[in-house]
Amino acid sequence: MKSEWYKDWFNTEEYINVYKHRNEDDAENHIKLILENVELKPQAKILDMACGAGRHAIILARRNFKVTAVDLSENLISIAKENAERENLKINFTLSDIRQFETPEKFELILNLFTSFGYFETDEENYAVLQKAYNLLSSDGFFVLDFFNSKYLVDNLVECTTETLDQTQILQQRKIENSRIVKRIEIKRNNHSVEFMESVRMFTYSDLSNALIKIGFDIYKTYGDFFGSKFNEQVSPRLIFICKKC
Repeated sequence: MKSEWYKDWFNTEEYINVYKHRNEDDAENHIKLILENVELKPQAKILDMACGAGRHAIILARRNFKVTAVDLSENLISIAKENAERENLKINFTLSDIRQFETPEKFELILNLFTSFGYFETDEENYAVLQKAYNLLSSDGFFVLDFFNSKYLVDNLVECTTETLDQTQILQQRKIENSRIVKRIEIKRNNHSVEFMESVRMFTYSDLSNALIKIGFDIYKTYGDFFGSKFNEQVSPRLIFICKKC
């Protein structure tokens, strides 16, 4: 039976609590770097693949881009909608697995951020997400893929961390197994404990660059973080591709 851990985990309140440190300042840095490296017309159409709680989509909508944001988590989409409505922002939020998402629209920019890639069991399924991005881009459109740097992760793996937030203890245990980074997350509150897992395929720079080129992308820029540092496989924590549709 295939593991579909992401369907349960992303739809929980606990997911938001574990990743609440991902704040708007981070998202602003992400969008700043992206917009400095892509050429977009006013009110360009942008697709946020796996938008989560909508941090990036909302920042882009504030800049008057026409944003479509897709996620498979009903909980996260609901939070994103509430945040957008609070600012009277028009964003087309769509509840869907990105693999099944279809639209006649073409986009000038497509984003896949915060390691929203590599969740599926087979390389064919994972690379289909990149193909989907290519198919939905307009001519000369840009695609941004933000993934972890697998070599850096292996060399700096922290096997166990524990933190306490608002009387909630969060224990995270990590290991590398069958070319995947597997994380077990145990959340304890009021003598009650629940467990979740994450399992993400560990693609190398060569794996991803070759796949992107094979699909038809031109790799325009590669960064090692969202502050604009040049990618170095030995020391960069992130692997950020900015690609152009050929």
